[in-house]
Amino acid sequence: MKVMINRTLALLQKTGIGHYTGQLIRCLTADPANNEVVLYPGAGTKLGVNAWTSLSRAVRKLLPAVKRGSKSGGGGNTNRGDWRYNLSRVLQDWHFRAFANGDFDVYHEPNYIAFPCSKPTVVTVHDLSLLLHPEWHPATRVKHFARNFLPSLERVAHVITISEFSRQEILRNLPLAAEQVSCIYLGVRPDLGPMVAWRVNPVLHRLGLPDSYLLHVGTLEPRKNLMLLLRAYTDLPAHVRERCPLVLAGGWGWNTQELAEFFHSEARHKGVLHLGYIRDEDQAAVYNGARALVFPSHYEGFGLPPIEMMACGGAVLASTAGAVVETTGGKAHLLDPLDQGVWREAMQRVILDDDWWQQLRHGVIELARHYTWERCAADTWQVYRRVLGGGAAKRAATRAA
Repeated sequence: MKVMINRTLALLQKTGIGHYTGQLIRCLTADPANNEVVLYPGAGTKLGVNAWTSLSRAVRKLLPAVKRGSKSGGGGNTNRGDWRYNLSRVLQDWHFRAFANGDFDVYHEPNYIAFPCSKPTVVTVHDLSLLLHPEWHPATRVKHFARNFLPSLERVAHVITISEFSRQEILRNLPLAAEQVSCIYLGVRPDLGPMVAWRVNPVLHRLGLPDSYLLHVGTLEPRKNLMLLLRAYTDLPAHVRERCPLVLAGGWGWNTQELAEFFHSEARHKGVLHLGYIRDEDQAAVYNGARALVFPSHYEGFGLPPIEMMACGGAVLASTAGAVVETTGGKAHLLDPLDQGVWREAMQRVILDDDWWQQLRHGVIELARHYTWERCAADTWQVYRRVLGGGAAKRAATRAA
């Protein structure tokens, strides 16, 4: 069996879906039991993707600010609904149609909306936030999703999602039968684990981080509930904040003007540091250096940072939203994402109370070991096999032909 996977997001600066795509491909191609994986775009395309990204960024700098889409608080604009996104989608659609005539048996789209393809198609739907909570996404992205997502499901043989929480949302809200949707959990990269201090400290020093800090990992955007986190943290007594700053690790996303104004006017003067995007090779040290991960998100289809923190042996304060309760398995201290006071109290306690901090770390590594990319890849390959031999695949291929 030969499977073609769209790896476009794994070629760019990786966030959630890019990491998922890259790790899935790594494990699928490393397993000799799998027949063959064909990658779209093909060999040498990364140079073209990088050149296109660099050119479009240069052109954007020449445009008046008013034409650059939605506001971004940190000086960067990641609203992919601008002209660059629309043009790149048109070009990719044309390029994919030419590529899709190639020799493969199953097409896997890791990013929600599958291109038209005559072969049996599997798509990964990570969550339904674009459908159920459009207020957390740029308007153009919501429009593109609304126009293309449901029609694309007509040609899909099987949907993979990343938690039972998301699977149940999909079954409640989409015209799919239970046997068409599989829950396959994400994994933790093998390089994420406990590290000795002599390996951690040089990385922290290079990045300008203190010896101890609270950590948030993720793009700075409304869904991550960071205004509540910053207000709760800055309300802590000065001596507590001085003992343990709050580090935001992630790039500025869309609609962050209010967050950026609060960060620059108040939060950064009260112990909040913005680290920006973390390179893969630095992530383990950044997790290991943190006193605790704080993760107050409004909604998650899985919530990978808490599991990655646990893999490194760390304490986690997380919200009760979305799939986080399911995936953290009782090992995180869970908090109402709307209650600023409980977040303030929990952060103060995890900073000052060593006994409680140690309790939060008990058993977390063992929990994280259940989440491996190898298992994710093996379960995904079984979906491919089931789809290729199933009647649903034949019907989907007939509709798309």
